[in-house]
Amino acid sequence: MSTYLIGDVHGCLVELKALLAQVNFDPLQDCLWLTGDLVARGPDSLDVLRFVKGLGDSVRIVLGNHDLHLLAVFAGISFNKPKDKISPLLEAEDADELINWLRRQPVLQIDEELKIVMAHAGISPQWDIDTAKLCAREVEAVLSSDSYPLFLDAMYGDMPNNWSPELSGLPRLRFSTNVLTRMRYCFPNGQLDMICKDSPDSAPRPLKPWFDLPSQVINAGYSIIFGHWASLEGKGTPEGVYGLDTGCCWGGDLTMLRWEDKAVFSQPSSKKK
Repeated sequence: MSTYLIGDVHGCLVELKALLAQVNFDPLQDCLWLTGDLVARGPDSLDVLRFVKGLGDSVRIVLGNHDLHLLAVFAGISFNKPKDKISPLLEAEDADELINWLRRQPVLQIDEELKIVMAHAGISPQWDIDTAKLCAREVEAVLSSDSYPLFLDAMYGDMPNNWSPELSGLPRLRFSTNVLTRMRYCFPNGQLDMICKDSPDSAPRPLKPWFDLPSQVINAGYSIIFGHWASLEGKGTPEGVYGLDTGCCWGGDLTMLRWEDKAVFSQPSSKKK
């Protein structure tokens, strides 16, 4: 049995299947982890969801910001942007089934045996592992409930940007969602900056990538897996932190890490042909 971790798929089904074929992935024996953003920007969001859903218990995913945007569009809360290429999914006969499956997926995955933590964007330096679990479970609970449209309507926004255990209600859920699905930069005290999207060598002071601040989760012996940040190209993270989004939908590669031996596999985007 092997554990394979793959960066943001973004509707790139051909590349996903080719990458799994490189290692003869066997859903009866192996486990596949996906860093979120299954949909949008690439050509085959509908069939990616069908394929991943069909893998059943052999796959572990987290939701990304584009996955949440899809849920909001389907609920009539946000607009369908042509550049996201999700219209075939929204119009599919099994759209209800796929959306209801998607909104019941986690925003955080933890394997205590392997000591792996996976979130789409990362883990706040202000959180320890127990706080990360608690905040993730709160988001997951409301997403899987009948009141999920209320949450989706309120999740857009950059505030609050500083963690406090006293946060409650929709502001608390928004902070947690921003950490787990949107975060890139923090101030030195761990406070979120939700504006800067520059590369780390161009970011204004005193901002730092979240993973360059001391991590309570890393210090507790876990490794953190994330996607979301394609411009990193999988580089520049410290020991114990693995960024796997390498921009397949933009013409880059789809990247996979085999956890047991840390072997890295890549599949070039079909746009390169």
